[in-house]
Order: sequence, then C-alpha cells, then structure tokens
Amino acid sequence: MKKLKYLLLTIVCFCFAASVFAQPQKSGFDEMMRSNGRIYVVVAVMVTILIGLILYLVRLDKKISKMERE
Repeated sequence: MKKLKYLLLTIVCFCFAASVFAQPQKSGFDEMMRSNGRIYVVVAVMVTILIGLILYLVRLDKKISKMERE
C-alpha cells in the first residue's frame, strides 16, 4: 500500500511540475474549443478516465494483497 501512495504522490508532483513549466501557445483550434465550451468536456472525460484507472489500481492492489496474505 505504501508503494501505491508513493506512486500517486509522484504522479501528482509530475502533473504540477508539468503545469508550471507549460507555456501557453495560441492556436485557432485551442480558441475554438474554448469558445464552444468543448474543452471542458475533454477535460472532464480525461479526469474521469484517470480517476477510473486510479480506482481500478487501488482495488486491484487490495485484491492482490488479500490473496498474498492467504
């Protein structure tokens, strides 16, 4: 379980580091997605997939730990 916590902490740190060093670029596609409000749909889908993967890994880790104890 400690390994999973360290992994999640590392992923969060990398996400924050990537956002700090990201440089905004102006593009027509970028502006179009924002103007239509579609960018929020894309972000929501990405967050949902990421949360689903994390929950799946946590559940899988618990099952494997339980099997190892038996």
